[in-house]
Amino acid sequence: MQLSDIDYELPERLIAQHPLEPRDSARLLVALDEGPLQHRQISDLVDVLEAGDVLVVNDTRVLPARLSLHRKTGGAAEVLLLEQRSSDFRLWEALVKPASKLKPDEVLEYFGKRVVRVGPRTEAGDTFVVEILDDKPLELLQRIGSMPLPPYIRSLLTDVERYQTIYARRSASAAAPTAGLHFTPELMDRLVSKGVVVETVELVVGLDTFKPISTDDPLDHLIHSEFYSVDQRVLDICADAKRVIAVGTTATRALESAASSGQLSGRTSLFITPGYQWKVVDVMMTNFHLPKTSLLLMIESFIGSRWRDIYAEAIQQEYRFLSFGDAMLLARQ
Repeated sequence: MQLSDIDYELPERLIAQHPLEPRDSARLLVALDEGPLQHRQISDLVDVLEAGDVLVVNDTRVLPARLSLHRKTGGAAEVLLLEQRSSDFRLWEALVKPASKLKPDEVLEYFGKRVVRVGPRTEAGDTFVVEILDDKPLELLQRIGSMPLPPYIRSLLTDVERYQTIYARRSASAAAPTAGLHFTPELMDRLVSKGVVVETVELVVGLDTFKPISTDDPLDHLIHSEFYSVDQRVLDICADAKRVIAVGTTATRALESAASSGQLSGRTSLFITPGYQWKVVDVMMTNFHLPKTSLLLMIESFIGSRWRDIYAEAIQQEYRFLSFGDAMLLARQ
């Protein structure tokens, strides 16, 4: 493959800068058969899904993981916590700025208080192991941390819960499973009343999932591992389902990782690319993705080259793209 195989031109005006209200008023581009694409709304899922379908969501919760700090010299620094490295939440893998200027074991401060010690680089090379210098690390994050919105979102988020799904539970992720942001309690109730079964999995979302691929051949891209957990009961229910609808690429990766590895939890480096033999997911609900990312490789693996026609239609119809944007509902080819 070539990088151009997963590239397209994304007009900047279509990058959503804020979420819509209510959540389920976003648009939904439906491609469940070979017929014409349907233009609907998220609230129409009640009409599209059927009794016996199983809807699987990722219930991870986003941490206020962005820390705006200062160096002892007074210069600004930023730490973005990606994933915990110790059970006491003291050690984390993190992105740190300015990475090239930091000294070994440098301590970063928040209004004169020592907050973070920067340790060695990780094997990935672009991240660091950092230590939070507080007896109650999670409480510290709640006090001084901010939501780690993607860099393409430049508007302020007045309600931080709009970057959380309504079913989010354990605070662990550096980014939201954004396809799940569209659901409301009322929509969930209507789906369950129709006979749709809703189940949860967990995949701790890191930033690597969304990073552009830089290798000439996308298949040479090194994807970082992420923690996942899938209950055996969920896999059993999926095996008996009429259809398995995964909400987002992260729920998809969790289900397929468990089925491919035979391990219900752990770290997954599963890189889903064209040629992958799908095991669980029949339908994927997902937002529109950045060009040149591993997520587009997953989409091409799922529906083939038709993704180009779908994206072209979405652009022509001025759908809203990326984290706060609209969604599509895709059936596996």
